[in-house]
Amino acid sequence: MRAMLLVNPKATTTNQRTRDVLIRALGATMDLTVEETEYRGHAAHLSRKAHGSGFNVVAVLGGDGTVNEAVNGLLGTGDVTEEIDDETPPREDSSDDGSDDGDASGGAAGRPALLTIPGGSANVFARALGLPNDPVEAVGAILEALRDDRRRTVGLGQATWNGRRRYFTFCSGLGYDAEVIRAVEGLRGAGRKATPTRYVNTALHHYLSTDRRHAPMRVEGPEVPPADGLFMAIVSNTSPWTYVGSTPVCPTPWASFETGLDLLGLQHLGPAAMCHLMPQIIGVRETLPTGRHLVQLHDEREFTLSAQRPVAFQLDGDYLGEVERVTFRSIPKALQVVV
Repeated sequence: MRAMLLVNPKATTTNQRTRDVLIRALGATMDLTVEETEYRGHAAHLSRKAHGSGFNVVAVLGGDGTVNEAVNGLLGTGDVTEEIDDETPPREDSSDDGSDDGDASGGAAGRPALLTIPGGSANVFARALGLPNDPVEAVGAILEALRDDRRRTVGLGQATWNGRRRYFTFCSGLGYDAEVIRAVEGLRGAGRKATPTRYVNTALHHYLSTDRRHAPMRVEGPEVPPADGLFMAIVSNTSPWTYVGSTPVCPTPWASFETGLDLLGLQHLGPAAMCHLMPQIIGVRETLPTGRHLVQLHDEREFTLSAQRPVAFQLDGDYLGEVERVTFRSIPKALQVVV
């Protein structure tokens, strides 16, 4: 089996010694080519190159941002985002259990499988797949999956905005949560690590300064009744949405890789509403949050979020700027993963 391993040398939770150990372990079981990412979008370029060169597996040692780039490269984009030049693939039946080998999975067939080794601050995609958050333990689980040839085919989300298109593995967001990610990325650019504590502190500080009176967003879709007055919209392809250390945060607990997209919209950001919501989404949950000011969607094929003014926008924890309109689609059975 030929595999290309994409290593983010700036990954938050690994050092050179750990990376060397992991590379040796993987190299003992497969024909391994190692590439280090050097700039934003490099993982997308390398994974697309791996696809064209006949590699069977693309492995990623890094965080969710590197994983997202690799996924977009595997699905045909040469950069992190692609200019739209064709029609979105039609949605297939997503009723299977996701445990097949990908032969009938449309977009996944004929492409290298993805292998993820957690190396970032949150590693939401890897943990949602059931992998340990520790990279050494995760490689142990992955080696077992390789030995048993265990693969899973998962659905992805797709966002289209301003003539651009990009896939996401676990979440997207507009409004308040994307503003927090923008602030944390600014701190990272100043040399500070993106720790769970820093995210929480930034979220609290930003909450005190955000506009909680003028809600700019609206959601609507072919099968979605329109709803106005959203301050924040969380779009999920799986659950949890994120982690605070070892604690999962689950605003859309019914979301999964085998269903369409879910959404939680907040029409009120007042202290009482937030204090009512937060205990309902912290930890593993099976029931939906409740509240008069919530807008919720489950297993949707397509919907659009529009805003009266530019709002912050993120995909898989990567801040992408301000937008006024984004269309989200569910792309079932899009990607094979080794797990």
